[in-house]
Amino acid sequence: MLQNTLAPYIRNPQMVIFAADHGIAATGLVNPFPQAVTAQMVQNFVAGGAAINVFCRQMGMGLTVVDVGVASDFDPILPIVHAKVAYGTANYQHGPALTAAQVTAAMQAGAGIVQNLHAQGCNTIGFGEMGIGNTSSAALLMSALLNIPLADCVGAGTGAHGEKLLQKIHVLEAVARAKQSAYGTPPDAMHVLEQIGGLEIAALVGAYRQAANFGMAILIDGFICTAALLVAHAQQPDILLACFFAHQSSEHAHGRMLQALGATPLLQLGLRLGEGTGAALALPILQAACAFVNEMASFESAAISGQTPA
Repeated sequence: MLQNTLAPYIRNPQMVIFAADHGIAATGLVNPFPQAVTAQMVQNFVAGGAAINVFCRQMGMGLTVVDVGVASDFDPILPIVHAKVAYGTANYQHGPALTAAQVTAAMQAGAGIVQNLHAQGCNTIGFGEMGIGNTSSAALLMSALLNIPLADCVGAGTGAHGEKLLQKIHVLEAVARAKQSAYGTPPDAMHVLEQIGGLEIAALVGAYRQAANFGMAILIDGFICTAALLVAHAQQPDILLACFFAHQSSEHAHGRMLQALGATPLLQLGLRLGEGTGAALALPILQAACAFVNEMASFESAAISGQTPA
């Protein structure tokens, strides 16, 4: 249906990682790892040492890393896409995380990446993200857009357990209470994104919408990537026709998020890596499905007898 053909195919599959920082992460209130890890991981992607690098090499996927809002300066010659909108978001404890102009710029950056890859012949694309603190933003988005109590949306993220997890929930519940009037009634997805979103999440929204408009197959990764899809879906409900849900992560609320979208994940491996790793691992399933349709003989073509009449 997506390709309007009885001979579906995957061509030049690509993975795109959007990286950005969150203002609240500088406080250490919701994340056990320092904000500097975002920039360090971008460098690791470039060096080829991250999990997603391993999987992309194994799966034959191209990899594009995009700085859309990392709170650090990179050498201009670093082989990433330099599309920085801001040095991270503002701390949403004290006001909107993003301005409307920043959301638009990030979405346009995401759409532009997809447009370039589509022009290079890509028809299947997966997305990942990197941003310390972004599970908090994703949980806030989920709670606001799906009307689910925040405590049911917040998980461990990157290592928040025990007292740290309780502190994370307490901090985010205070944020959610303070933001309710700014969301609108019912909550407007773009207003919610401005209040509590991330630049990498906004870039994902723009990228999803552009990929769907091109008729590309979109591999949806984990909790943060699915939270971004909630925003895109609110704007463009038929976007789900282009989406393949790669996996259900071990972030406990991800399953409920998938259920709200009516989505069945291809894999359930207990992943908590982010980076688009689940999307990369699901690619061979799509490739196998295309090969099955295109290459497997029918009973008739293989001269195999059918059922004996009763």
